[in-house]
This record gives sequence, structure tokens and C-alpha cells, in this order.
Amino acid sequence: MRKAGVLLPVSSLPSPYGIGTLGRQAYDFVDFLVRAGQNLWQVLPVGPTGFGDSPYQSFSAMAGNPYFIDLELLAANGLLERREISRHWGEDPGRVDYNLLFRQRPKVLAKAVARQNKAAPDYRAFCEEQAFWLDDYALYMAIKEAHGHRGFMAWPEELRLRHPEALKAARAQYAPQMEYRRCTQFFFYQQWMALKQYANAAGVDIVGDIPIYVSDDSSDLWANPELFLLDDGGHMRAVAGVPPDAFSADGQLWGNPLYNWPQHNRTHYAWWIARLRHSAQLYDITRIDHFRGFAGFYAVPPGDDNARRGRWVKGPGMDFMRAINSALPDIQIIAEDLGYLTREVHELLALSGFPGMKVLQFAFDSREESDYLPHNYQRHTVVYTGTHDNNTTRAWAHEARREDITFARRYLGIGPRQNLTDAMIRSALSSVAETAVVPLQDWLGLGAEARINTPSTLGGNNWCWRLQPGQLTDALAAHMRLYTRTWGRLSAVEKAKEQLAAELAEKADTFGTVMPVASERSAEKLISMVEDETEPLGDSELVLAPPDDGPDENAAPGPGHKKAAPEDEKK
Repeated sequence: MRKAGVLLPVSSLPSPYGIGTLGRQAYDFVDFLVRAGQNLWQVLPVGPTGFGDSPYQSFSAMAGNPYFIDLELLAANGLLERREISRHWGEDPGRVDYNLLFRQRPKVLAKAVARQNKAAPDYRAFCEEQAFWLDDYALYMAIKEAHGHRGFMAWPEELRLRHPEALKAARAQYAPQMEYRRCTQFFFYQQWMALKQYANAAGVDIVGDIPIYVSDDSSDLWANPELFLLDDGGHMRAVAGVPPDAFSADGQLWGNPLYNWPQHNRTHYAWWIARLRHSAQLYDITRIDHFRGFAGFYAVPPGDDNARRGRWVKGPGMDFMRAINSALPDIQIIAEDLGYLTREVHELLALSGFPGMKVLQFAFDSREESDYLPHNYQRHTVVYTGTHDNNTTRAWAHEARREDITFARRYLGIGPRQNLTDAMIRSALSSVAETAVVPLQDWLGLGAEARINTPSTLGGNNWCWRLQPGQLTDALAAHMRLYTRTWGRLSAVEKAKEQLAAELAEKADTFGTVMPVASERSAEKLISMVEDETEPLGDSELVLAPPDDGPDENAAPGPGHKKAAPEDEKK
């Protein structure tokens, strides 16, 4: 089945509380995706952000980000008062202020934690079911907070190396702080699973994202040192990265700990299977970042300032894939197979059965033929105009070599003043790839100000961009739906809805009634639109035809219809 989806991290949702959350605006976004004919929402990692505010450097491979907990939902459950959440949450509603969240969010969440009934059956059940990671995470974060939020390598040796007596004493000393971490994870998972259920019921699957590596400041590394390449003192023997290439003379130095794959093999990959099983509960589809690291990983000497001196080391390969497919036969995975790929990587991907990725921004190098050009695609793949690590397509068009843009326009069949972003979206959707995902910024035609992340950089504007209220218009939804329908990516349910609406409209016309449907003529105008790259899509480009006598009660919901969130249904 051909699918279409939108890439938007949870942090980028609009909300009055400084960052996107799992509340009303998330439900509204699901409703928008349905109106737009999309069947996938790619959310990127949802773990607690660590150094540099990146979700790819998380304190836990299993935990959820407490910043995403919706305060209004907690208030609706009687755990917070309105006055407690009506605080100043940032100067700019279009940017996330992580420093402000770090200072203020825990104070508010602590009030909700204090009011949560710790003896409630659902809370106790959650703590028991998730104990395989939750207890280590809670203890790690409690000790970390007590030591000035420093990573475990800066702790006293008895805690750093997990001496049993030291851990026992820490659990007793930091019991309240551990309870806070357990409880906030309970809030996150309650809200997350409710949102996922809502999305799934509406025909939208959630695409999650897990980094192949864990952070060097994580409970995963601290609690499972034997699974990583560490010396007897707990120091990393090598760190992760990728070698120099045409885009970076120094390569990319990530600094993550590398896996001790022989030890994983001895445990039959139990930790990885538990991680992926957990991911399959959170997401319908899991994208694994840096898939090529399973075939071979790049090891950089610790302490180096760049990745030039690294070397490739053989990974677990097909032995790992067989273990995963055997333990989790139904898991759906997207393999991020970008970058330097060898014959071994291609073979591993083929044998795994997982679809790989194509990024259109990588396709248009006028100097050589590219595997990323759509005519080279295989059906079993996922195509993106760009990812969270790319600039927006509009910004890319301004930054790329002139000859590459000329080639792109020639390949896409558009003139010098036609919208290149729009043409890229059409190319992705019309391609043979089973799945096409477009960042929301590209649908909106936004520039560099809306970039999510610049790889191998810290701070700045990374992971800060947020959607503004009012940007998700009915015109945009109709435009997206038309494109999605044109290239056969509507879900079977949405096709059935449209067929029903058409039949009802035909019957209504027979009796002289005008149905309140979007003007097809105005929608078709969008698909053939010719505009300058700098000219934004206006809300007036598509007009909804008003009903003469009001909507037919038996008609299918129109573009303006909103499904009630669970809270509304209760009310």
C-alpha cells in the first residue's frame, strides 16, 4: 500500500507552554493530518533531551520527555490548578526556550507528582511493567541531580562503578527524587498512549525514531557497562562518528559510546530486543538512525577533536538481524541507510527486509548520477524531500550550487520561476516508493528559519523551531489531500470516505441540494500553480464552497470537522 506522511517533532507543535506537548494541539494536528489525507506522522525521538537539547542525546533509551507532558491534561485530572500552569513560558512562541523549561517545568510537575495517588492500581502496574528500565533511570537522574546535573563520570567512584552498598544507600537517600521520575514517566506514558490510540483510530500511524547509539550521559550506559566498549575504569575505549566526506573535511564526531557486540551476541541481543519491543509499543513504525552501524561502525579514538583518525570496525551484521526478526517478527522498521554505504551495508539491508531511505535533496548533484534520483528508486523504500538534519527545501534551493539547481529544475520539468519546493514534493509523492514523507516546513514553503537541526553542532537554533497557530489552514489541508489523492497515497478508509461523499453529493444534486464540499476547480488551481520561490501560498488560493441550506446530517465530515479528544467526550 502506498502511503504519505508528515515529519514534525512533538517539540515543534504549537502550545502556550513553551514547547509542543501531548495535549489539545497534538490532537488537532492528528485531525489536520486526516483532513490532509496523510496516514503517517513521523515524530522523531521522544526521549528526555540531554546535552545540546538533542533528542538523539538522551538520558535514557526508554524514557519519555517530561517536557512533552501536557499541563492542561494534568489540570483536567485534578493534579494541577490553573494558576499553577499560567506562568511565563518564553518570549517567542515560535522558539523553544530550553533553559526556561529546565528552570520552571520541574517545579510545576512536582506539584502534580505530590497529588498523584501512588497506590493507584494503574500507577503501580506501570512501575512494575517498566521496572526493567524505569528503576535505573529514576536512580540515575536522582543521583545526577544531586551532583549538579553532571554525568556519571563526574560522580564518586563507588556510585560511578555501581558498588552495591553505594547504590543501596542512594536508593534510600534519594527515594523522593526517584518517585518524582517514576511519576513523571507515568504521566508521559499515559498521555502518549492516549494520543497514539486516537491517531490510530483516525487512520494515522506513528513513525518513531531511535538513535542507534545511546548517550555517554545516560542510565543505559551507567546501568549496563558490560554492553559497551569501556575500560576497567568505565572510560570509553572509542567513540562513535562518521568519516570525512564531501560535506565535512573533519567528519562528524558524535562522541557516543560504542557497543560491545560480542557481549550482546552472548546475551542473544537481549538488551536490543527489549529496546525494540519497547519501541514497538510506543510507535507503529520505528526508524533506526544510522542503520549502517550494524554492518560496520566507525570508531574514533577518545579525546580526539574530530573524526579524521577513526577506523571502520565490523558490526554484528546478519546475526543481529536474524535475532531481531526471530524475536519480533511483526515489528515494522525503517532503516536509515544514508551516508557512506558499502556492499556489506546494501546486502544487510536487502537481507533484513527493511525499507531504506531516499532523500531528494541529495539527488541533484549535476556532476554524477545519483541513487537518490527518483528513476533509480525501488518500490520498497521511503522517500523524503528532506529530513530533520537537512535545511528546508526552500533554503536548500538558495544554498545549493547553481548548476545543481539548474539540473534539478531540468529533471523536474519546471522553469526558473516555478516553485522548486512544490516540484520536489510532487516528485516524492509521484515516485514508485511505497512511502513518501514530507517535513511540514516544506508543505508550508518555509526557509532556513524553520530548520530543525544542523548535524554535529550544539545549541543555537537546533531543536527550537515551532509551528505557529493558524498555519495549518483548510487550504493547506485541501492542497495536501489533492496531491496525496493524485498519486494514489490515500488510505483505503479515506478513499471510502471520498466515495461516500461523492455518492451523497450526487444524490443531493438530484434533489436540488448543494453539498458543502471544497471547490475542485480551486483545488486543481493549486496543483498547476506557477509562482516564484519566495512567494508564499496564500490562504485565498483555495476557497471552500458554502452550503446553500446547511450541511446534510448524513454527509461525511468536511475539512472543518474536528474529532473530540477523550477529554471533550467526557465533558
